[in-house]
Amino acid sequence: MILVTGATGNVGSHVVRQLLDAGEKVRVMTRNPSGRAFPEQVEVATGDLTQPQSLTAALSGVERAFLFPVFQGVDGFLGVAKRAGLRHVVMLSSISVTWSVPSWVGEVHLRLERSVQASGLPWTFVRPDGLTTNDLVWASQIIDGDVVRGRYGDAATAPVDPRDIAAVAVRSLLDGRAGQGYSVTGPQSLTPIDRLRIIAETIGRPLRWEEQSEAWFRDEMARLGMPAQGIDDYVDALTARVGKTAEVLPTVEQVTGRPPFTYAQWVADHTAAFGTAST
Repeated sequence: MILVTGATGNVGSHVVRQLLDAGEKVRVMTRNPSGRAFPEQVEVATGDLTQPQSLTAALSGVERAFLFPVFQGVDGFLGVAKRAGLRHVVMLSSISVTWSVPSWVGEVHLRLERSVQASGLPWTFVRPDGLTTNDLVWASQIIDGDVVRGRYGDAATAPVDPRDIAAVAVRSLLDGRAGQGYSVTGPQSLTPIDRLRIIAETIGRPLRWEEQSEAWFRDEMARLGMPAQGIDDYVDALTARVGKTAEVLPTVEQVTGRPPFTYAQWVADHTAAFGTAST
């Protein structure tokens, strides 16, 4: 039995589907089993990572687990998991832990990785760069008009499809790839302006990027709930990427045996979110 936490998320939902496709027995853990629909083959357990006393039943009989990094819940999970005899934990982390000077996000994930390592459980860390799904934040602007307002339009990243992150995690679970940390990127270095052009081509509408001020960007990040230190680090990271080419890693193909999904493929699967061409 494989337990998946964060099973309704961008990555976790694909982990569930790919494990089922591989013929595995899957249990998902959720705080509200009646509030979510899962594939009928999935066993659903009630549990909350921030409440360790709720985890015993969810972990009973589980040999391997995909762990979503709830910042206040990892230590409690690890204690219960070790007593339950868990043999391998694959945790979603962040590529920022590998930076020479980790950002605020990187430091948080580093603390979680160290907790997992200190637990004595066999572990694997999957460390993605920015997700393609982050661009869904543009959807309302695209539906409402032809202009997307943002900042750092020339800052390149290599956004990765959640299906590819999930595939690396699933192969780690199925192949027993313990003791590995996998940094995962998409297959292309793309700026926000590049990505908006691909969206426009895919949905058949002209779209235009409108660069905003740093103050505007900081206000937007604060509105989304990012703390001040996280905003500072994010601004620094994006500023450093302006005019540069983002690093593209071969991890997805090396681990899964297939090429990663392109950004255009991801957009094609999400055209409904961005609206359709004007008629």
